[in-house]
Amino acid sequence: MASMTSYFTFYLIDKFHVSVQHSQIYLFIFLASVAAGTILGGPLGDRYGRKLIIWISILGAAPFTLLLPHVGLTATILLSVLIGLIISSAFSAILVYATELIPGKVGMVAGLFFGFAFGMGGIGSAVLGSLADKTSIEYVFSICAYLPLIGIITAFCPILRERNPGNKTIRRPVIIRSSPIKKVAARVYETATLLLYR
Repeated sequence: MASMTSYFTFYLIDKFHVSVQHSQIYLFIFLASVAAGTILGGPLGDRYGRKLIIWISILGAAPFTLLLPHVGLTATILLSVLIGLIISSAFSAILVYATELIPGKVGMVAGLFFGFAFGMGGIGSAVLGSLADKTSIEYVFSICAYLPLIGIITAFCPILRERNPGNKTIRRPVIIRSSPIKKVAARVYETATLLLYR
């Protein structure tokens, strides 16, 4: 997302020789799709489960990002809309999912999400800019095309299960401990939760 918002106009100008004005219009189209995806992500997370939406929004964008460096201008714009819709649908789902994992720590979760996550995105953007100066903007986009594959680690997120004692609904993280990797993930999660509640 950082590479798209910061360097998409330069990519279009460099690869397709479009004017600055047209590149700005294409960037606006991409950002509009990001806004629409963010709005859609909340209701979809409520209906189908936040972990599923997070999984789809990160890993599901991979086929489109992998195609992006190899297609023409029209297809690039269409793919950028799909990428924006899919990736941004995770924003609201991730925030709500995190607040459900750590109930009562809404401020801390919001700070981590908006401060740390977007801050890391800014640092990543600077690193990508430095790499683009040393190589090319097309090279940076070809590398960034593989980043959504990191979404595979969503498999290690705990499963939230609803329980209803009386009239109250309690969401508790439940990790299925069927493999050594999931056991390690469970132990890391439990330790992190204990540290956060101290």
